[in-house]
Amino acid sequence: MPSLAPLLLAFLASRVYADGTEQSEAALGPTQACAPYSYAPVTAAMTASKFPPIWQPVAGILSGDTAATSLFSSFSSSIPNIAPKGTLGVPDPNAQSKYPATDPDCWWTASTCTTPKASGVNPDVAAVPEPQTLGYGFDDGPNCSHNAFYDYLTQKNQKATLFYIGSNVMDWPLQAQRAVADNHEICVHSWSHRSMTAFTNEQAFAELYYTLQAIKLVTGYTPTCWRPPLGDVDDRIRFIAQKIGLYNVLWKYNSNDWEVSSGAATPAQVQANYDTLMNDAKSGKFSTSGAIILTHELNNYTMQTAIDNYPNLAAAFKYIVPVGVALNKTQPYVESNYTQKSFAQYTGTQPPTGGSSGSNSPGGSSGAAHPSSSGGPSSNSSSKTNTGQAAGSSVAVSVSPHFAALMSALFGLAGVLTSIL
Repeated sequence: MPSLAPLLLAFLASRVYADGTEQSEAALGPTQACAPYSYAPVTAAMTASKFPPIWQPVAGILSGDTAATSLFSSFSSSIPNIAPKGTLGVPDPNAQSKYPATDPDCWWTASTCTTPKASGVNPDVAAVPEPQTLGYGFDDGPNCSHNAFYDYLTQKNQKATLFYIGSNVMDWPLQAQRAVADNHEICVHSWSHRSMTAFTNEQAFAELYYTLQAIKLVTGYTPTCWRPPLGDVDDRIRFIAQKIGLYNVLWKYNSNDWEVSSGAATPAQVQANYDTLMNDAKSGKFSTSGAIILTHELNNYTMQTAIDNYPNLAAAFKYIVPVGVALNKTQPYVESNYTQKSFAQYTGTQPPTGGSSGSNSPGGSSGAAHPSSSGGPSSNSSSKTNTGQAAGSSVAVSVSPHFAALMSALFGLAGVLTSIL
């Protein structure tokens, strides 16, 4: 009965997620990876109302959440007296025109201020201190179809800082787990990706707090870093984030890759932004300290553009490392059982001294200072609004190597069963 083989193959492929593991997710192509699935810990937590509705701006601390209430109450009276610049994450369109030119709040959106005016508030990280170094990272993950992109980073032995949205983590928990398995560094990027200065104190706290809890639930680790959506932060929001253990990562270079999908930017403009960064690196501008550029794990275009530009970035910079590595933050999470390499260890200028990168994952290798420049795999599109995959005009392979290996095995099994049947 040879005709059964295609049906059997389709059935087996549809069951790849049956074991519900990160390893099974990493083997999938984009169509399968972006099919909705359930993950028991997330389902149980959402059923028990331990998290806000996904993709909705958080209206406040959830009823009955005594831990969140206690934490917020411990510092709420000390929050800088700065009024919200909008309502429930939606900016007031007149806020900037009414805002004083003296920039009393160190409001980044109005002034790109990164040195707080309020007492006791830590400055932002907008560049890395290591010379000739790029602090490498991507916003808006985890993207359901990111396997080809993450496979490419793995091929290059390259780690990155990943700014994850809480709602995405709850939507795609296995994809979030891959970041830990691959020894990337995870940071917070809010729950609903709204303008943080347009929330009340409690709402802003909840946007960050429940994202921390989501990442902890799914990965087992609690981040210590965050990035505000659109860079929208002032001293009030900085203080709230600082009080729950988060330091703020911004940037001085912006690819504007996220604006292509809306038509607000063109691919040529995005490439020009990448080129500006690389030309500055080649000119010696980063001879005493490095840079951070804003890029995204948002969709096919942004991930493929990152792949296309990686070889030239590697040629322009001496080192490309996660932001935390450039800051020598060897403990990126609250939990002490996970460490990442120092800058010297990561770049090979100092041998490892026994610290492990990710004690629950396979070792964690250091990134190469000058990776090779070959292209990486690509894949197809997803239906999620904030998703997409690296498919790529300049990349010939159409699926991830994990997926190709899995399909090869399934074809082999189908062939054996066909011969029996």
